[in-house]
Amino acid sequence: MLVQRVFQQSLRRAAFQQPAALSRNALCKIAAPTSIATSHHQVQSRQAATQAIKQDDAYQILAKQRLNRPVSPHLAIYRPQVTWYLSILNRITGSVLSGGFYIFGFSYLVAPLFGWHLESGSMVAAFGSLPMLAKVGLKFGVALPFTFHSFNGIRHLVWDTGRELSNKAVQNTGWTVVGISVASAAILAYL
Repeated sequence: MLVQRVFQQSLRRAAFQQPAALSRNALCKIAAPTSIATSHHQVQSRQAATQAIKQDDAYQILAKQRLNRPVSPHLAIYRPQVTWYLSILNRITGSVLSGGFYIFGFSYLVAPLFGWHLESGSMVAAFGSLPMLAKVGLKFGVALPFTFHSFNGIRHLVWDTGRELSNKAVQNTGWTVVGISVASAAILAYL
């Protein structure tokens, strides 16, 4: 492919520099492709007219041309699928979990400087003073991103082995991850 392009470019340069040297007979002797070597080949040419315009006018023409271009398809024309949502949720839960661990770790390190009480005893006492519904809700809110990200990570590891990659299997494993994540988060919340 590269050899053909180089050959075509060199023929074009030669034809531009010495048009008489590359007549149809001379071209048939040099060129190997059948379309050029046959006597039925006609070289087409057309004259192009150009005009000088200002930079602002060129920008206006380009802006008008862009308004006439069709809009490419977007997410609005496709039917949402469970794989989209699980992919987005996997990224969000990963960011929330890592961000939460970093924030808590930094807060734990600077707590003595500001007089905060983040040691285990005070955390247990503060959590124990909450109403039962708040305890379960807080534990579920912490457990759900963790369980979802963990089980979806296992799902991705299975995909890395080349298994469960058909459309049906991807959807089935997606709904399985959602079900197991909610169930295990609920179990952890009620412990």
